[in-house]
Amino acid sequence: MSLLTVEDLKVHFPIGHGQVVRAVDGVSFQIEKGETLGLVGESGCGKSTTGRAILRLLPATAGRVRFHDADLLSLGEREMRALRRRVQMVFQDPFASLSPRLNVGQIVSEPLEIHGVGGANRAERERRVGALLESVGLPASAIRRFPHEFSGGQRQRIGIARALALDPELIILDEPVSALDISVRAQVVNLLSDLQEERGISYLFVGHDLSLVRHASHRIAVMYLGRIVEIAPSDELHANPRHPYTRSLLEAVPVPDPTRRRERAPLEGDPPSPVNLPSGCRFRTRCAFAQEVCAKVDPPFAQIEGGAPGHRSACHFAQTLPVWTPTAHATAAATALAEEATPAPHGS
Repeated sequence: MSLLTVEDLKVHFPIGHGQVVRAVDGVSFQIEKGETLGLVGESGCGKSTTGRAILRLLPATAGRVRFHDADLLSLGEREMRALRRRVQMVFQDPFASLSPRLNVGQIVSEPLEIHGVGGANRAERERRVGALLESVGLPASAIRRFPHEFSGGQRQRIGIARALALDPELIILDEPVSALDISVRAQVVNLLSDLQEERGISYLFVGHDLSLVRHASHRIAVMYLGRIVEIAPSDELHANPRHPYTRSLLEAVPVPDPTRRRERAPLEGDPPSPVNLPSGCRFRTRCAFAQEVCAKVDPPFAQIEGGAPGHRSACHFAQTLPVWTPTAHATAAATALAEEATPAPHGS
């Protein structure tokens, strides 16, 4: 049995006059123990809303979210509070998610106090907090300092230490490095990988940069307008993308070289409104391969014949798309991220 199973999750927001924003509109996936699933897509596709709905930080409209044998969407408040010890979250902005009125020791120990773990003795709790800080590459002496005294990367490490305080089995990472300088992104990703290896934690890694998510994930799900349009093992997705949107995201990855020019135009235009969705395939209004059937029939989310097990795509022409040949731009982007992701000191 999977650690987390999400089935047909929907999060709709009524906006009056009978209109509804379909932020998440039928998302399904599984996460195994010790696995990282990357969830990627453009801003506004519903990926962060999905992560928050799993933890019930936002109310789900429909669907099921099973963690082990428990359906998180049907639990009472008391049961859900107890289960949050096993499922934690790291937020995107490492400054806004930390209270400026509390020092680091108070921030990291707060989950222990809320859930009544870690010992009642203050000295014992401080030792535990110091050990958590050291596990994320910060000195135990940081316990008396305040968030504004740290860099962005260090603040995110504090958020990770807080998430680890209760020894969770699953952590939802909501774009954990997007607010950080590129020089420290790889250090935080490497830290997360080290912690996963040491503790066997599972991650849902929400992000928008496919190349970066590749280095942090075992599998990747690509999301567009509230739905997953492709899912595959990380290397398979990059070597053999079978959805036009995935290919556009790969070509849109930035390269740190101002002299390099793109060989193919990146994805153009904005996504349609989640209030007035296109008929048939939701991506057809921006797709170079769209045909008449795309406007009439919603494509099935089907296994790719001859692809890796679990490689599925929601495209009428997934099997007949031209063979994917990465441009020099996409290759350079992947190389740059690989170099960035080489192990680095944890001190930033």
